[in-house]
Amino acid sequence: MVRLRVSAQPSPTGALNDMHRTSGLLLHPTSLPSPYGVGDLGPSARRFVDFLAAAGQGLWQMLPLGPTGYRDSPYQCTSAFAANPMLISPDGLLEAGWIEASDLDARPAFPEDQVDFGAVAPWKTQLLERAWAGFAERASEDDRAGYAQFCEREAFWLDDYVLYHALKTHHDLRPWTEWEPALAQRKRAALTRWSKRHSAEIELQCFIQYVFHRQWSELRDYAHARGVHLIGDIPIFVAHDSSEVWTHPEWFELDADGHPTVIAGVPPDYFSATGQRWGNPLYRWPVLAADGYRFWVERLRRMLELVDLVRIDHFRGFAGYWEIPASEETAINGRWAPGPGLALFHALTAALGENLPLIAEDLGVITEDVETLRDTLELPGMAVLQFGFEDLEDGFGGSSFLPHNHRRRLAVYTGTHDNNTLLGWWGERSESMREQACVYLNSDGQAVNWDFIRVALGSVADLALFPVQDVLNLGAEACMNRPGTAEGNWLWRYREDQLDPSAAERLLRLSRLNGRRPYEPG
Repeated sequence: MVRLRVSAQPSPTGALNDMHRTSGLLLHPTSLPSPYGVGDLGPSARRFVDFLAAAGQGLWQMLPLGPTGYRDSPYQCTSAFAANPMLISPDGLLEAGWIEASDLDARPAFPEDQVDFGAVAPWKTQLLERAWAGFAERASEDDRAGYAQFCEREAFWLDDYVLYHALKTHHDLRPWTEWEPALAQRKRAALTRWSKRHSAEIELQCFIQYVFHRQWSELRDYAHARGVHLIGDIPIFVAHDSSEVWTHPEWFELDADGHPTVIAGVPPDYFSATGQRWGNPLYRWPVLAADGYRFWVERLRRMLELVDLVRIDHFRGFAGYWEIPASEETAINGRWAPGPGLALFHALTAALGENLPLIAEDLGVITEDVETLRDTLELPGMAVLQFGFEDLEDGFGGSSFLPHNHRRRLAVYTGTHDNNTLLGWWGERSESMREQACVYLNSDGQAVNWDFIRVALGSVADLALFPVQDVLNLGAEACMNRPGTAEGNWLWRYREDQLDPSAAERLLRLSRLNGRRPYEPG
């Protein structure tokens, strides 16, 4: 069990004794194969779970599941609670009886190995509209009761989100700061009038979220029955054009017109010489603290209803975050500002219990205060093997990313969604670096991706995770995201014929040889 325990000092036991050795794969559902243009929660997701089980893997890690906004990034979602409608399975809609087979036969000719979001989104939106009409006509009493229960149970976020989404659609997807002023400023009378006139659009969005919840629950149960558990991902910040910022501008550093005064990002690092200017508005942490951090409590509660573990992206921002004036074009001229620290986690554990299964993404510029917060909470951090081989000035001895410096309370990755694939990365390294790495890995260089996987599995770290691209022997063409670039990201999908059973057999052998076994939630 990955335990979050708020204590005065790091404990030498605690969480370490509750964890055990397990491993898994990183794959966002949009990257699954599907005849419908984007990966979804349907048959290919179940086949991937079967692959994980056959490979002896206990974990499936995903990127954030929210509805994407700017450039289709799952880290720029239009809601911290809602789900991405593009992940809904058309086959599941057909199986439920809410659409006809002819609705699927008329689909466009989508590319097989990439997501064309511009083509998928309008087609799938129309399909979901037909499903809503079919539900209204043909749904069983049990389905109607389930829908009503979902809407009532999730009202605390659902009511705001569906209104926001309907309004955004009505305004040609423009950000909320460009809507009619009375609606952008949430004037009660204006919202009431608009909601009455557009109740059908609002109801459609409620239905879409219900369908995702229903399909997700079925997939999660299918995975659990096969010994596979799910890792979700919470971005620390939310997008400016999102339901939460529109609904609660008082939570964020905004000016009188609703525009951010300061924004999030990171200083120059190994990804970018000018840093990364993310653009997310920053929290007014004292305002969040005043009501016991309810936003974060409910956000984590919702996520733990969906998944078994949660990776918190940019964990270091809880200790201190990089504050960039919104007028700056790069992230260079920012400053460090203090985060909420332990106070936030005291609120989380008080509301949700001590045994919170979290992974701290502690990459980037990590200072002593970040390490102290992580270790006080007894959270596993992350080690990315690729980073261990980047600096050869002093050999490989000093890097905390390399296995000989690992600790048990750790999640080791060959790479993440922000890295090139291992084979793509390897091809860009110098000959001298590859020679030294082969010595360290005890490798002949012929299947270096598998050598990295073997070394990660053999690490003392309790958790070992690999992008599926590394298991399927894929090169740079399968890269998911290139930090600091704006185009061509989040598009990659694997083809059905690439999910090689021999790769599952090989991974199973290596996992068992290194004592990796299925994950057991506490």
